[in-house]
Amino acid sequence: MTIHIQEFDETRRDEWDRYVERSGDASLFHQYRALELQAAHSNSTLHPLVGFHNEQPIGLYPIFEIQKGPVSTAFSPPPNIGVPYLGPVMITTDPIKRRKLERRRNQFIEGCADWIDREISPAYTHLRVGDYYTDMRAFQWGGCVVTPKYTYNVDLTPDDDELLLSFSRNARRNIRDGIESSATISVGGRDELETILSLVEGRYEEQDLAFDVPPEFVCDLYDELPDGQVRPYVYERDGEFVSGIIVIQYGTTVSRWMGGVRTEESCNADVNDLIDWQIICDAKADGCVRYDLVGANNRRLNRYKGKYNPELVTFYQIEHGSLPVRAAAHLYKGRLGEGLATLAESRRVLAPRRMLAAIPSLTTTPRSDSLTGGVFSDANSKDNR
Repeated sequence: MTIHIQEFDETRRDEWDRYVERSGDASLFHQYRALELQAAHSNSTLHPLVGFHNEQPIGLYPIFEIQKGPVSTAFSPPPNIGVPYLGPVMITTDPIKRRKLERRRNQFIEGCADWIDREISPAYTHLRVGDYYTDMRAFQWGGCVVTPKYTYNVDLTPDDDELLLSFSRNARRNIRDGIESSATISVGGRDELETILSLVEGRYEEQDLAFDVPPEFVCDLYDELPDGQVRPYVYERDGEFVSGIIVIQYGTTVSRWMGGVRTEESCNADVNDLIDWQIICDAKADGCVRYDLVGANNRRLNRYKGKYNPELVTFYQIEHGSLPVRAAAHLYKGRLGEGLATLAESRRVLAPRRMLAAIPSLTTTPRSDSLTGGVFSDANSKDNR
């Protein structure tokens, strides 16, 4: 079997989106316009790779090149824009035997890796793929370092009563007894989206964390993607904004992307449980089968998310590069390019313990872990206890 890898022609963007729809694994961030926005807001160059067997498309692999001086890096998704997962996805075809499927998938990944090495020659490559892609062998055989990460998924297939009964007693009580006559939960518009983002950014600042997600990126997604894919859920009391959660929905998955920060508006109800339940009910009505809580790596917040009886799901971070370069990437985060350039220009290989001295102007301010799958609903909720 021969698989041909090529960079997709942007003039055929509608065809790319049809492949995304056929994948069954892709998210809204794989759509062509979403890829363009990721490139624009991360100052990167998009390379939308597609693999063909004869004329049949078998996989998509969006990769983003970031060039800093003499150093090239490759990401999927790009850093510091809050996209939980991206990376390669296979395109659904007629059922085939596992042996043939594995051979096709491995050849696709290897072909894309060869293209990236030949056309970009990155000093460092970083991918985060969702739980739709669990066979990491092709990456490991290619010399990548694979690290498991975790999220929580709520199964939405049971009926409402059965699903609610599976929640913790505290969550059930909050949902059944929490709605006040003067309160409403609804899907807001762009103004409410901006309010939620402002509150999230403020919560990060209170915790001495850097909120790296450009609000303009989230707003552009809301403005330019199909209606309903980005939705700001809002809890209001007596017409005043109390809290909100931004969700993203594509296919049969709805995801709790960011939010959950309350204003100082007085309210006795556990508003986040109520918003989450409304999101779940609406998602079930839309035919969704799972609610991705986007993250289970924060011990402090796992207790809150665990109230919904979720399944623990593994996804993966994939890195390629020398040990010093990988260490620089993790230390430097937001100023990755400058740190890598310093290393690339060095005439000697630095041991990990000497990395700090090799990277200029490294601050000690804690930052959101946007290179390693930091989850943006994890660090911003007063109610998530």
